[in-house]
Amino acid sequence: MQVLSVTSEVFPLVKTGGLADVTGALPEALIAHGVTMRTFVPGYPAVMAALVSSAIAHTFENLFGGPARIVAGKAKGLDLFVLDAPHLYDRPGNIYLGPDGVDWPDNVARFGAFAFAAAEIGRGVISGYSPDILHLHDWQAALVAAHTTYGGGPPSLITVHNIAFQGVFPAASFAQLCLPPQAFAIDGVEYYGKVSFLKGGLACADAISTVSPTYAREICTPEFGMGLDGLLRTRRASLTGIVNGIDTSVWNPHADKILAKTYSSATLASRIANKRELEKRFGLAQDDRILHGIVSRLTTQKGLDLLANQLDWLVGTGARLALIGTGDASIENAFRASVARNPGRIGAVFGYDEALSHLVQGGADTILVPSRFEPCGLTQLYGLRYGCIPVVGRTGGLADTVIDANEAAISSGVATGIAFSPIEAETLQAALERTHRLYTDKAVWLKMQTQAMEQDVSWTRSAKAYADLYRSIQKS
Repeated sequence: MQVLSVTSEVFPLVKTGGLADVTGALPEALIAHGVTMRTFVPGYPAVMAALVSSAIAHTFENLFGGPARIVAGKAKGLDLFVLDAPHLYDRPGNIYLGPDGVDWPDNVARFGAFAFAAAEIGRGVISGYSPDILHLHDWQAALVAAHTTYGGGPPSLITVHNIAFQGVFPAASFAQLCLPPQAFAIDGVEYYGKVSFLKGGLACADAISTVSPTYAREICTPEFGMGLDGLLRTRRASLTGIVNGIDTSVWNPHADKILAKTYSSATLASRIANKRELEKRFGLAQDDRILHGIVSRLTTQKGLDLLANQLDWLVGTGARLALIGTGDASIENAFRASVARNPGRIGAVFGYDEALSHLVQGGADTILVPSRFEPCGLTQLYGLRYGCIPVVGRTGGLADTVIDANEAAISSGVATGIAFSPIEAETLQAALERTHRLYTDKAVWLKMQTQAMEQDVSWTRSAKAYADLYRSIQKS
């Protein structure tokens, strides 16, 4: 089976979040299930620079305002088609945002062109390549399903990684999308008088998936559906939740060269070397008391505003914190102020550092993920893999992947973390107090770490679920 993965980002070429990790790992994981996946991605500078063995597969004389090419090639182990359109993608910095931190004003054209070109690939514009399935990721690729519904093409699956991001644009933008007039309708891309890329994908794709079973149920409710819950309820029979996996070759504490010292579930005592290195890198006082880690966008979705208001209390308990993140200015400023007030107790790197995030997972005692909603989450999966105990809000994929350390789970030896709900300041504080008590019981804590590291967080089961889903919608 040939599957074309259509994604706006893919690790290790370009990454702003977990979407890239998923799209980067899935192609290799699917090989064992008889699926050959090729990835279609915009030609950002980093992608173009990484291409090897490339060849022009198709040329557009004018694609949404300028000449463009589809380039076939390889990069970092990935088989790629790349949309080389300099007028749309040859620009520095964030792939979605301009230097002012606001969405690029031509994003409707940038991802409208991307979707149109992907649909053309699906319809056979590249000689010798005819995908059986189009796997579309998030709003940036969602419009492909509308193109194939109204213009023909193979079946499509759309995966929602975060329904909060929907690609909504003014109605006037519809004219440049190369869709027939009937697509601007309630069963197409029209959304309260505007154009919604994601809504069009959800309405038109043959199947819908999201990245955990709990999130699949949640987005069918007004609380989590972000205005699309009604549509999703009508398509509930086509909606599946498949938990993400992680690349266990990249995230492997037994062989991770980024760590000060590698370890396994049988040699957890070696983690102390990573704790010492983490303290050094974050300017923290050396201490054997609990050290919390955070690797996250600093947003209200992630619940980091709840923690920001409790940092002085946290330091008062004797705990310490190492944070990597950037995001909302008010939350970031709260953490900056706390770092200044609590030298040696709270350390922060504002931004993102992939290598340093490995050290946080390998050296911190916990990884904090107090999200108000979380489609799947990868950070807690990395934590499980590294014996860095997740402390999570009980929502979405966090609820599906972390077994709370309640009395029954502790006594039966199956606990892998601490989960709390409702997700409020008081319940977060109670969860942290419970975490601190558990940490002082070294036998219980060691058992939790061992049990966490023995969880299967690979793509093995999830890749099979995707392969089965592809086959269920494949045209005979």
